[in-house]
Amino acid sequence: MRKVFLVALAVLMLLPLTGAFAGGEKDDGVVTIGANIYSFQDNFMNGVIKPEMERYSSELGVKLDIVDSEGQQAKLNDQVDVFITKGVDVLAINLVDPASAASIIAKAKAADIPLILFNKEATEAGAMGAYDKVWYVGTNSAESGIIQGEMMVADWNANSDWDKNGDGTVQYVMLKGEPGHPDAEARTIESVKAFTDAGISVDELALEADPNWSTAHGNDKMAIWLTSAFGKDIELVICNNDGMAFGAINALKAANVQLPIYSVDALAQALQHIADKELNGTVLNDGVNQARATLDLALNAAMGKGAVDGTSWVLDTDGTKAVRVPYVAVTPLNFEDFR
Repeated sequence: MRKVFLVALAVLMLLPLTGAFAGGEKDDGVVTIGANIYSFQDNFMNGVIKPEMERYSSELGVKLDIVDSEGQQAKLNDQVDVFITKGVDVLAINLVDPASAASIIAKAKAADIPLILFNKEATEAGAMGAYDKVWYVGTNSAESGIIQGEMMVADWNANSDWDKNGDGTVQYVMLKGEPGHPDAEARTIESVKAFTDAGISVDELALEADPNWSTAHGNDKMAIWLTSAFGKDIELVICNNDGMAFGAINALKAANVQLPIYSVDALAQALQHIADKELNGTVLNDGVNQARATLDLALNAAMGKGAVDGTSWVLDTDGTKAVRVPYVAVTPLNFEDFR
């Protein structure tokens, strides 16, 4: 009789552990999402996407465990291992290094946990095809640069006095952002290509990358450029995100210089700079809907449903398993609509 009791006790002791690590819904019926932000120092990720993920997860009734990867891919790898050990139902991962997607996908596949990559798309060929339970939520990287470029071309054509030396060529400087980041690379190319496509010649006076997309970096580089040998020749400032543009604006104000300046993200501060006539335009990087799409797909995946079932999101038809949230031009004519 004592043996039967001990066996029954052993089985009962194991039951909670089985429930904790089996995947799917927990015993309390709440789906747990293990998520990260590549760096809480990023204005856009920490100021828009993270708070909306926290708010929307409460609305959906899911548990969100979100961590800071501090710009370190190795740290993110460890965080994913911890999430898997905890037995989360689904992973929502903002890659630090887009070229390291395969390792994250392999971890999720080995643990049979669905994975939603968001905001930074895998750059490794075939990485997404290695696992049937991985999807991506983000944007069409080129689109933001195209929209920004179209705004700049239209304004350049409408303001002949911007061509300070009258040579018909746009002398510009650019704050690029993170080297290798799909958004930074695409924006750098497409924003300038809009001028050449319109038959306007360009002259790049300086280009500077910044892995942190930071305001401090934008301020420092713009201040240096303004005092350089080509400082008086600058006719246009192109910034691949609002954060760097804020720094550039600070440097321009400190030097009592006004130049056309454009950026991407449409953060609240950027809208105020447009109102104050210190920023000529930005492009809405719709972090709110990126956050919502990420959690909608994560919840569906955790429940074993189709990724976009019951939602308004649409997967790309090219087999990339991606939801693309569109960009929107924000100008002095419409910025109030985005406040």
